[in-house]
Amino acid sequence: MPDPEREDIVIRRAVARDLPRVAELAGELVRMHHEADPSRFFLIDDVERGYAWWLSRELARDGAVVLVACRGDAVVGYAYGTLEDRDWNLLLDDYGAVRDVFVSEGERRTGVGRGLVEAVVAALEALGAPRIVLSTMIANEPAQRLFRRCGFRATMLEMTRDADGGGQARPRRREGS
Repeated sequence: MPDPEREDIVIRRAVARDLPRVAELAGELVRMHHEADPSRFFLIDDVERGYAWWLSRELARDGAVVLVACRGDAVVGYAYGTLEDRDWNLLLDDYGAVRDVFVSEGERRTGVGRGLVEAVVAALEALGAPRIVLSTMIANEPAQRLFRRCGFRATMLEMTRDADGGGQARPRRREGS
């Protein structure tokens, strides 16, 4: 049975004209991570331009999936995933990786995120991924709940230690500050 909150949402492959809006959403995602832990997650000037450039390349790559969720003509979320070969560092055989899932604030808790996760997983499996992995920010408990509802289980926990030996997130000192 269709979800009434999602019935006017269309999830489809992204095209070049979607990239400016997708880049805006990606910028919000980057800022969210950076605000949570600025020593772990970098933030560059004009991150949206960088994301637009990167995703424009990924649109053309056979092993990449970039999806958008649209309500009418408005892009309200996106998902990005890649097909990956065996990775000896991760002890992970061939897999699909969900790299990004982000939904604009006004559309959260309406089923858009779940629709994007399900769609990117299906697209990666259609490309031959025998398993799908993803990483989520440790403090992003709503995302973790969503991923568990979509069948994901915790398998790894990334830990970060800054060079000064501190384990707590600290803003990086900049020249002249």
